[in-house]
Amino acid sequence: MTLHSTKVTSWIWISDNCTLNLRDSVRSLATQVKPSAQARQRGAQISLFSPGFVYAPYTPREPIPFWKRWFTRSGWRRTKDDVILELKSAYAIAKLRRTGYTKQQFYLEAIDLYKKINFLVAHGDKKSLRKLVTEKMYSTLKNDIKQRTSMWSTVYWEMVEPAVKIRTLRARLHHLLRQIGVDKNDVNKVFVQLTLEFLTKQRFEAYDSNGKVVAGDKNKEILVRDIWVFEKSLFHTGAHWRLCGKIVL
Repeated sequence: MTLHSTKVTSWIWISDNCTLNLRDSVRSLATQVKPSAQARQRGAQISLFSPGFVYAPYTPREPIPFWKRWFTRSGWRRTKDDVILELKSAYAIAKLRRTGYTKQQFYLEAIDLYKKINFLVAHGDKKSLRKLVTEKMYSTLKNDIKQRTSMWSTVYWEMVEPAVKIRTLRARLHHLLRQIGVDKNDVNKVFVQLTLEFLTKQRFEAYDSNGKVVAGDKNKEILVRDIWVFEKSLFHTGAHWRLCGKIVL
C-alpha cells in the first residue's frame, strides 16, 4: 500500500519595508515551526486509529556459513544487520515491559485471539470480528469472508489444543505522530507491533447449501503455520491487542 503523509508547513512573509536582524529572524523561525493547536488536535484524532500497515514486515534471514559470516566483508555486513534487527526488537520489548507486559501472559492472550478470529471468520461473524482487528485488517477479512461464502455455505473449524509452538519473530515500535509531522517530541505516543509464529493442529470441513461435504475432513488433523502481527497502542488508556496483519512467506 502507499502511505500518504500530510505535513504542516508554515510560510514566513517579510515585507520590503520591514528589516529584521539575524537574532529576530531565528526567533521568528523557531516560533513559526511550532505546531498549531489545530495541528495538534488533528494529530490526536489520527492517533486514535491504527497506522494501518505492518511496520517493517518480517522476512526470514537466509542462513550463511560460519566462515563467510566472520571472514568476509559481506559476512560482516550481514552480521551487523542481524545485530541491528535484534537490538530493535529488544528495545521494543523493553519499552513494552514498562507497561506490564510479560511473554507468558501475552502468548495466552495471543492464542485466544488466534482462536477467536479464526472461528469468527469461519462463521462469518463480522460484527464480533470488528473489535478484535484493526480497521485495515477488518476490511481484508470481510473480503475473505465474502470470497469464502461464494464457495461454501458453511464451514467447520477447530484448533486442537495446545498449540504446537508459538514464538516471537519480531517486535517494532511505530511513531505514528512523527510520520505525519505533529508533536515530534512526544516519543511516548507509539504503537507496538509483535510478529508471532503459530504452529497448530487444526480440523477443517466445508459444506455446500445442502450440507454436503465439499472440502476438508474434520476427522483429520492438519499442521498449519501462520505468521500474524498484533498491534497495541502504548498511549491510550484501556488499549488492547488487535490483529493488524498476516504475513505470507
